[in-house]
Amino acid sequence: MTIEQGRVAQLSRFPNFHRTGSVAGMKKLYYGDKCLLVKCGDYIYNVSSEPEIYNQAK
Repeated sequence: MTIEQGRVAQLSRFPNFHRTGSVAGMKKLYYGDKCLLVKCGDYIYNVSSEPEIYNQAK
């Protein structure tokens, strides 16, 4: 997702971690295997509570 799209979707309100973090580790320890993650800029956001954002990013 582009940074501009992320601003429009207000991604900053979702839990996030830096792109250098482990996606597998975050899923295993915090979010669960079925979480919906979107990369925008230097961060990866958990948008599971609003799957329409995940569908926009595809």
